Amino acid sequence: MSPDLERLIKLQDLESTIAGASSTIELHPQHVAELDTRIDSARQVVEAAQARLKANQDARRDLEKEVSLYQGRLTKFKDQLSAVKTNREYTAMQHEIATAESAVAAVEERMLERMLEADDLTGNLKRAEVDLASQAKAIEAEKAKLSTEIAILDASLREATRSRDALVKDTDAQLLALFAHVAKARKGVAICGATRDGLCSLCHVRLRPNVFQQVRLNAHIVQCESCQRVLYWVPPPPPVETPVPPPA
Repeated sequence: MSPDLERLIKLQDLESTIAGASSTIELHPQHVAELDTRIDSARQVVEAAQARLKANQDARRDLEKEVSLYQGRLTKFKDQLSAVKTNREYTAMQHEIATAESAVAAVEERMLERMLEADDLTGNLKRAEVDLASQAKAIEAEKAKLSTEIAILDASLREATRSRDALVKDTDAQLLALFAHVAKARKGVAICGATRDGLCSLCHVRLRPNVFQQVRLNAHIVQCESCQRVLYWVPPPPPVETPVPPPA
């Protein structure tokens, strides 16, 4: 293979490594933000469950105060009952007592409903807290994994950049200009292989026989007439010989 082709293949490998590593590193803050959003969502579920349970507890305390108020009235009415002097006063007092007892019963019924609701709310809160703890553990592990991957990619990026810069210094300026021109037009890929059946491996256009023959020699810079990428040839591996079993 010609030295120019070898340089372009190596340059393409380095440029692809640099582009891939740079893209992943650039997306790292977004990935971390997505993980933070997940944990924030789980935390909000816990906070909402806590708020609902607190509202339930506040409502129960209000109901307890209301029961105390009616019970105080009921005690007062019962104490006054012995002091009434007429049947009319007695009947009126009995009516007040019955009204207070009915009010106490209604409030106690509402308290019972709140207590049953509290059981469900407490269960919901516990499940949300378990989910939050699980999410937090998984997300911290994922963040640690991402940090390790980014550190490895960063080292790879620095090494690939140094190798690319060194290679560029040893490469002909016209060859570099050709590479840069094609790479800009073809999403960063300026060189690719030809397939065994004579196609450009990326644009899939069939090469003319004489062009394909030139590519197979790997002796010169040959461009695909369709996409303009520089082409090279990787010979197929030799066939594997199947051992012949000895005669029986």
